[in-house]
Amino acid sequence: MELDLKRPLLFFDIESTGLNIPSDSIIELSFVKVFPGGEQRVKTWRIKPWDYERQCQRPIDPGASAVNGVTDDMLTGCPRFFEVCDEVQDWLEGADLAGFNSAKFDLPMLAEELERARTFAHKDIRVDLHDAAMVDVQAIFHTMEPRNLRAAYRFYCGGEDFDNAHTAEADTLATYAVLKGQLDRYPDTLKNDVKALAAYTGKKSVDFSGSLVLDADGDAVIAFGKHKGRKAKEVYRTEPSYFAWVQNSNFTLDTKAQFKKLAAQYKAEIDAEKSRPLSDEQTRRAAGDLAAKFNTGKLF
Repeated sequence: MELDLKRPLLFFDIESTGLNIPSDSIIELSFVKVFPGGEQRVKTWRIKPWDYERQCQRPIDPGASAVNGVTDDMLTGCPRFFEVCDEVQDWLEGADLAGFNSAKFDLPMLAEELERARTFAHKDIRVDLHDAAMVDVQAIFHTMEPRNLRAAYRFYCGGEDFDNAHTAEADTLATYAVLKGQLDRYPDTLKNDVKALAAYTGKKSVDFSGSLVLDADGDAVIAFGKHKGRKAKEVYRTEPSYFAWVQNSNFTLDTKAQFKKLAAQYKAEIDAEKSRPLSDEQTRRAAGDLAAKFNTGKLF
């Protein structure tokens, strides 16, 4: 069925450096504008994520890169948001909005970038996103086709509700039945093996709260704060006190335990490097440095 529109309806989607709206930025913005009568126009921008306070490109969280496939080097030559802000507003002006789960993330992220452009780049922001109607297609989907345990049980286990829903025992037994139903429905995709099933959705976090994530190399990366996007190993070597700060701050006990475990691992690696005999090249380099000091007459 074609949309009955009185105003243009702008479908939009955002890819970003991460999911923390106050500290992350847009890296890709796509618009599909549908006009009354059915005409549609499409526009997509690749955007260099900009840290206005530090005046530098904001790094992409490794977890975000794993999802959207965009890396920092792919954006170095792209315009910053405030440089395309006027064009973005031209597309937004006079239109209502639509997206998939956009009301919770994409819309506030877009609003944040507009406010940053106003505050830090002194751009004239003439659109107010609060004035537009916002159609969230995911919200309609989840309302019409609930994605909860009861719906999963109906879908995978014969179409009937289970008794005593929302009691712990009934929910647990229903979850067991749903997993068996999933194995029956997707035999070519799901392997009947616990480790394979656990890996199917992919474990990307080191700790349960997601403060540490794994990058493409399998290394732990810090996913918050001033060291966000940096390998934990690099941070430990340059600022070991940061790991002590985590232990004394408001993090989950599991997060603290994982930081403590990594600190012990990195310390052992450093100690092993110190006790390892110098290679011939390292010995020659050290001798050369010492000779240079003697030649200049400056030992210290």
